Amino acid sequence: MRELKPLRAPMSAGTVVIDGDQFARTIARIAHEIVERHADLSRLALVGIHTRGVPLAERLAAHIEEFGGTRPSLGTVDIALYRDDVGVPGRTIPVVGETSFDFPVSERVIVLVDDVLFTGRTIRAAIDAVFDFGRPPLMQLAVMVDRGHRELPIRPDYVGKNLPTSHSERVFVRIKEIDGTDGVTLERADQ
Repeated sequence: MRELKPLRAPMSAGTVVIDGDQFARTIARIAHEIVERHADLSRLALVGIHTRGVPLAERLAAHIEEFGGTRPSLGTVDIALYRDDVGVPGRTIPVVGETSFDFPVSERVIVLVDDVLFTGRTIRAAIDAVFDFGRPPLMQLAVMVDRGHRELPIRPDYVGKNLPTSHSERVFVRIKEIDGTDGVTLERADQ
């Protein structure tokens, strides 16, 4: 795995919603819920949405293996070219990352993994990207934070924390592998 440099400042500004210890317990709880709902873990695949969904999926897979005895397949999906604002004047051209499936998508139950669920547009794009590789028999969604404000009819199956927010607030999920620390903060957009 390549070394990633922190993209966000350490958790200092804003209100800490989930600290490092709570973060670890939350991931373990989500993994338990996934194990409880899937009798055959050998048919399960976790697909992390770049960027922070990828390490979250890797951590969930480790816990699922610990709790259920079988490590699920792992994949990654980059939604850059599936966004509904690609080509819109004034928008930057997206940087395309890696999409990787080392398993037959049509033969696995897919759990998409992301850090924050907001409007639902990222998840819609991820679903479209996965469908380009096959049609899974079942697709579910696991997120660390659901902050509301949906623009599309998308609902998570596994949620770390429901966090009602206003449009003037921002949710930052920080992950040790990328940001050097684990946690979730809520900040006003003008901070």
